[in-house]
Amino acid sequence: MQPVEKATSLGMGLLGGVLASALFKRAWKVASGQDDAPDADDLERGWTEVLVAAALQGAIFGLVKAAVHRAGAQTFQHRGH
Repeated sequence: MQPVEKATSLGMGLLGGVLASALFKRAWKVASGQDDAPDADDLERGWTEVLVAAALQGAIFGLVKAAVHRAGAQTFQHRGH
């Protein structure tokens, strides 16, 4: 991997993390009506709420990660041809 590709990949990964975090925060607020998602160690919240939040967060982060990696792969493929 070229240095430019590495730097671009790192930047896209960071941007993807920020985007995924913002999307999750918004999705959680829409789904639950609460500003903050529960942490696993928050004993004031029930199992269902904690696990649903974790599943939603994982799905969003996985989706954004795949989209960012796919876009990066296609970008560098097109540049190489």
